[in-house]
Amino acid sequence: MKLGLIGCGKMGGALLRGACKASLVKAKDVIVFDKVPAAIAALQKELPGVQVAKDPAELAAKSDVVMLAVKPQDMQALLKKVQGSGLKVQGALFLSIAAGISLKQLESWLGDKARVIRSMPNTPALILQGASAFARGAKATDDDMLLASQILGAVGLAQEVSESLLDAVTGLSGSGPAYVYTVIEAMADGGVLMGLPRATALQLAAQTVAGAAQMVLQTGKHPAALRDEVTSPGGTTIAGLEQLEEHGLRNALIQAVRKATERSKDLGADK
Repeated sequence: MKLGLIGCGKMGGALLRGACKASLVKAKDVIVFDKVPAAIAALQKELPGVQVAKDPAELAAKSDVVMLAVKPQDMQALLKKVQGSGLKVQGALFLSIAAGISLKQLESWLGDKARVIRSMPNTPALILQGASAFARGAKATDDDMLLASQILGAVGLAQEVSESLLDAVTGLSGSGPAYVYTVIEAMADGGVLMGLPRATALQLAAQTVAGAAQMVLQTGKHPAALRDEVTSPGGTTIAGLEQLEEHGLRNALIQAVRKATERSKDLGADK
């Protein structure tokens, strides 16, 4: 497989590293393009043998799979240049990670014969702990979907969903790490308020969140059931939970996912 990457930032780079680590592709079979030379240099240093294309159209023409890791506002101009280059790019599978850009838009900019998959990973992919979802375009095949699952799965969890749900995925897991970082910071601040050293409080808060998440994933129990196991009558946990309910943590997180989902829809509507 020849794998192309347009956009060598953190997320694109993470997906490429994951694909190489999982032996889906060798560095010598990778071709990249980015407007920022330093981003390319950083990948080449870590993955010697990576090739560099002179422009996106050349990359697409030489690749079996093209990962599109550019900003949503840059996608239309990029793909119209690729489609209008005159080079043969119809044989490539295009895997987009741009928030809010629909399959219909991607296909219209690349041509109606293009094989396209839209996905939404998140930043924990940088440490192979990502959570992503993906949806198929009209021309994408079952083999294409399997390949997308392997690429995204190389950096964490990957699930196929209908495209109508991808904006919600963006609002939940795409933006979700930022919500969790805020929770960790706030918990650590609470520990500092109660006298813990800052470094100790931060480590305890972060490990508590990581451990609780693994309990949900590994036990398969509903979070409410696990919460009940920690909550003794008249104890410390119920006192803390009462304050979370009083100050609206649950609703604040629900509304954060809603608002981020709506913004993802707006990004596509702006095109």
